[in-house]
Amino acid sequence: MTDFGLEDAFVGVMKGVIATICRDAKVIDLTHAISAQNVRQAAFHIDRSITYFPEGTIFVSVVDPDVGTNRRAIGVQPGPYAFIAPDNGLLTPVFEHWPDAKCYELTNPNYQLTNPSATFHGRDLFSSAAAHLAAGVPLDAFGPAIDIADCTKIELWQNKPLDDGKGWTGEIIATDHFGNLITSFEALMISDGGNWKVKAGNSEPLPILRTYGEVEQGKPLAYIGSSGMIEIAIRNGNASAELGVGEGDAVELYRGGLHARPERLI
Repeated sequence: MTDFGLEDAFVGVMKGVIATICRDAKVIDLTHAISAQNVRQAAFHIDRSITYFPEGTIFVSVVDPDVGTNRRAIGVQPGPYAFIAPDNGLLTPVFEHWPDAKCYELTNPNYQLTNPSATFHGRDLFSSAAAHLAAGVPLDAFGPAIDIADCTKIELWQNKPLDDGKGWTGEIIATDHFGNLITSFEALMISDGGNWKVKAGNSEPLPILRTYGEVEQGKPLAYIGSSGMIEIAIRNGNASAELGVGEGDAVELYRGGLHARPERLI
């Protein structure tokens, strides 16, 4: 997973490094369309993707705005998986799920490319380390152990109670390729079957439906998305563009009663 896009050769070169070191490695592209330098968005997609991969999977995640600085390159092994990434908060969900995970700084030059670039650690450090790990090198050979309590954490999505206590204010944490808005509200928050509604941008309060076909074409709706989060969409349209809402904007989840239009959170 990277924010490199596919217009340049960066992703292909990373795969070339992996194939050179470990020809048997099977490489799956999670996404290369993370918004540029958006560590928080990358953390969300890692969090929602892990359990769909088999045990033994090595996740190489490169969204690295501080490449070439003194930020650390780390490898984390929480039992069934391994993660190779910059120590910039991208792996915050991993630390939360596995607080006792083993973590090592990737400093051993034997598992890096010669004369690593200051601007392409995805190729020279992260892909190389992942490939050596896949080839059987134990993670503790890559460098000194780190207590994950000392690793960088970022604030993930959070919801706060509304003033009247009848709902929550949250935020849009991601916008997908179709313009659907992924909110910070978990499906479990509405498991009581109450008359919950969602409000964002210039939309009317939206009841939470099952799927797109329950509204007419061009109409907005809220629903529980495949990530387990409540989402907002426009059937056969782009909710982000048409509602004037994007990542970081506020959204409300409540039982009836119309609240003021949410402001931008971040």
